[in-house]
Amino acid sequence: MEAAAKIQRQMVRLRGRSYVAFVFVPTVPIQDWLAEIDATIARSPGFFVGRPVVIDLSSVDLSQSGIGHLLTSLQDRNIRVLGIEGVEEGRLTPMMPPLLSGGRSCVVEPAAPKKAEAKTDAKPTSLLLENPVRSGQTVIFPEGDVTILGSVGSGAEVVAGGSIHIYGALRGRAMAGVNGHTSARIYCQKIEAELLAIDGFYQTADDIDAALRGRPAQAWLQGNTMRITALN
Repeated sequence: MEAAAKIQRQMVRLRGRSYVAFVFVPTVPIQDWLAEIDATIARSPGFFVGRPVVIDLSSVDLSQSGIGHLLTSLQDRNIRVLGIEGVEEGRLTPMMPPLLSGGRSCVVEPAAPKKAEAKTDAKPTSLLLENPVRSGQTVIFPEGDVTILGSVGSGAEVVAGGSIHIYGALRGRAMAGVNGHTSARIYCQKIEAELLAIDGFYQTADDIDAALRGRPAQAWLQGNTMRITALN
């Protein structure tokens, strides 16, 4: 007699999901590189809090113990290391973050964002937002320029592959040229930004000239230096 009920095996449900992370590329001497990290944290406390980080070791030649010391140093700074790349697997221990490969350049997105997307069949080269970007929201548009007719609130973030045009106050973060577009610029009618970045070069609120705050301004790259000036 067959069993009244058959035990069914329940398959493990797997889903693919992508996450974005900061990629740190340490340079020697490591202590000087860590000092730069400390300076960034001092200027913008909490900038790396809750953000996953990948360590690219392709520019340094560290032993297994050296890698362990680097990871400990970052952990002491409350920096979470999601994975490691650019090193031989034999130099990692089972207790270290996993070796990663195949990563692609991408924009950085905070946890649980509200994302604005262009909803057209053809991929556009610009995005126009008529409403303000409120605190906690993130706008990510790697294909081109972003234009915002309102303001960008404190704690909000705008990320663009091209330039960013804000016709109101910029109180949050603006990151332009994220796909290597070094000629991208950031424009706003009232600069009170927490952070400005173009192609990975950035300035925090403390770096912005106090004489510019509350005024129309623009930011662009001059070599490896970000320039911020009044916008006439």
